[in-house]
Amino acid sequence: MDQHLKRDAAEVMAGLGEANSRFAGKTVLLTGCAGFLGSHFMHYFALLNAEAGSRCRLIAQDNFSRGVPEWIAQLRSTPGVEVEQRDVVSPGELPAADFIIHAASIASPIYYRLHPLETMDANVDGLRNLLEHARRHPVESFLYFSTSEIYGDPDPGAIPTPETYRGFVSCTGPRACYDESKRYGETLCTVFQAVHKTPVKIARPFNNYGPGLKITDRRVLPDFFRDVMSGRNITLLSDGRATRTFCYISDAISGYLRALLSAHDGEPFNIGTEEPEISMRELAERVVAVTGGKVSVEYRVSDDPKYLTDNPQRRCPDIGKARRMLGYEPRIGLDEGLRRMYAYYRDYPGGSDS
Repeated sequence: MDQHLKRDAAEVMAGLGEANSRFAGKTVLLTGCAGFLGSHFMHYFALLNAEAGSRCRLIAQDNFSRGVPEWIAQLRSTPGVEVEQRDVVSPGELPAADFIIHAASIASPIYYRLHPLETMDANVDGLRNLLEHARRHPVESFLYFSTSEIYGDPDPGAIPTPETYRGFVSCTGPRACYDESKRYGETLCTVFQAVHKTPVKIARPFNNYGPGLKITDRRVLPDFFRDVMSGRNITLLSDGRATRTFCYISDAISGYLRALLSAHDGEPFNIGTEEPEISMRELAERVVAVTGGKVSVEYRVSDDPKYLTDNPQRRCPDIGKARRMLGYEPRIGLDEGLRRMYAYYRDYPGGSDS
């Protein structure tokens, strides 16, 4: 078991306390197991089975369109863990489960723009397949991964952004395949909850990061680390003034599991952190400082004329609802999280495992 992800899984277990026992003797169906979030859910359940008195059964599915990470082979032999190659969009009967975690989605902007139809299919048809399955074979709880992108580019008066904000989103722009299919996915979830009493909860992640995020993922932090570790200047294809908050992965997984185990059916929850809200320029400088790299930050214009179209200027969540209703509280600061991410990339510099 990867030691970086094992440490994070142990932190999740410690934070959940007695709630971990809710999975004892239960079956969990996880889609998107080879992705960033999937890797951490798999390590959590593998560690839970290794250390808990009563095991759960984890059925982990993925179409492995981007390959099979080495840690999949390592965890495949773990007691209670079953790995299956399956596309969530494909028809056919799914295994019965007590809990469903739907994390199968293309989430990196570079890749969902390259594969817009596949992105929409997973976010709509794949979700519908799982919801129908949960209707035919009732579950204790169902967790749907939406996104903070459903808010689009919020009005400054809606920063930090609460779950009640309805969004300022283009339905035809270059990011719409992801944004709008996730918005429709939330509608599917709330309708299934209202009509069929499906116990679904909605998570809206805000910029999760940490070990396990592919260094080839093409999102901002992997790109920054890859530049520094290659001895290249960090390149920003913008003026660097757009701001984000970044939530370390063990904090995020804790929030998602708290939502899954809650009784708040049909509710959306922002899972992230409210501070620091940091510009991309400042973030690049933090990465350089953490790594001790002898590089600079430079600015260029992308060859893609739509690169910055509909890109939010600010993204910062109001997590008050998750605090009140889930007991959620992020604990890992940005600098510590960046140090952990860098340590992971030093162990996996080629990116095949990362």
